[in-house]
Amino acid sequence: MELLYLAGIFLYSCFIRLAANFNEKAARWIKGRIGWEENMRQKLASVPGPVIWMHCASLGEFEQGRAVLEELRKNYPDHRIVLTFFSPSGYNVLKETKLADAVFYLPLDTPENSRRFVSLLNPRLVIFVKYEFWHFYSRELQKRKIPFYCISAIFRPSQIFFRFYGKFFRRMLMRYDHLFVQDQDSLSLLYKYDIARVTVAGDTRFDRVWENKNTVADLPLLDAFCNTSGNVMVAGSTWPADESLLLETMHAIPGLRMVIAPHELTEAHLTDISRRFGTMAAFYSKSDAESLKDKRVLVIDNIGMLSRLYRFGQYTYVGGGFGAGIHNTLEAAVYGKPVFFGPRYDKFLEAKALVKNQIGFPVNQSSELIAMINKLNADEARLLKISDTANRYMLKQKGATYIIMSYLQLNFTPAV
Repeated sequence: MELLYLAGIFLYSCFIRLAANFNEKAARWIKGRIGWEENMRQKLASVPGPVIWMHCASLGEFEQGRAVLEELRKNYPDHRIVLTFFSPSGYNVLKETKLADAVFYLPLDTPENSRRFVSLLNPRLVIFVKYEFWHFYSRELQKRKIPFYCISAIFRPSQIFFRFYGKFFRRMLMRYDHLFVQDQDSLSLLYKYDIARVTVAGDTRFDRVWENKNTVADLPLLDAFCNTSGNVMVAGSTWPADESLLLETMHAIPGLRMVIAPHELTEAHLTDISRRFGTMAAFYSKSDAESLKDKRVLVIDNIGMLSRLYRFGQYTYVGGGFGAGIHNTLEAAVYGKPVFFGPRYDKFLEAKALVKNQIGFPVNQSSELIAMINKLNADEARLLKISDTANRYMLKQKGATYIIMSYLQLNFTPAV
């Protein structure tokens, strides 16, 4: 099975190199790993000290691990924090973050790469966030007896670990010193396969979004656009399919205005948004309060504002639900507003909980979204109930970071 795994890694490498010829993201993936060993050597030499290493697949997983990373920084000030990503979407946004002393791409999971990478980094503590499971890296860490944890994980019976051919992949889970999972179902599933070093901690994003809510940023342009007549919908992490639905909704509801923060800020995507919404839309980077007076759409063409935007809307919408899956609904729900999203949310525990608690509302087409907004506009009591339910639910889910950090502080001996 190990040979098949290596063959899969090799084929992935070939595919990504081929895709790099015509795909910007794939090209960044390749370019970012050129000379990775020398790049690491130079950066680590400039910030000496024992290392705590956190690895995330992408930007979404970073948000899952961020609260823990902040606590590690606070509690272990004599240690360097090294952050790694597999995807360019995480690395490009956070390569200069103050939360880490160094940020790198993770090289492909091969025996040689894992040996060289771990040897050079020589971490005292390693935390992988949610979905990253690599055979050779986990084996190398286990061999060197480096404490190795996974946080905010979710497991389902359909995953490869639990198939009839999954024994090879389950070994990766057994190499962790401890797994912190989001729910009881994940723990029960792992127990079934004799993986017992597990704790139900919950989702660390609840801690992060609650902190965001209580850190009010001054955004005068948003105040100018949103605090006028009519309702505002703040739509975050949108894709073209979401934007088509939002455009139809806006045409059907007079006075409805929108703040749209696209998931990808490529020139092609921003051009497509400009074409769709035409003269109704303005871009944040090119606007002032005066120029927004006759606009119905404000497009956020920068990175880093989204979590602070949802408070400005009467309604919120989270994109991705017409593609691979919705993005972070908790950033919206923490403000106590109704959260709308597309139909592909079944793999997201928090989204299912929002639907169950009648805080989140999946829609398959614009007519459903239009009908729901019109209904809520006429029912202030229900809007107040949604707000109260959301606040109580979000507050109840806090605490995952505390559980994880309490365990680490008891079991991790910092370098002297």
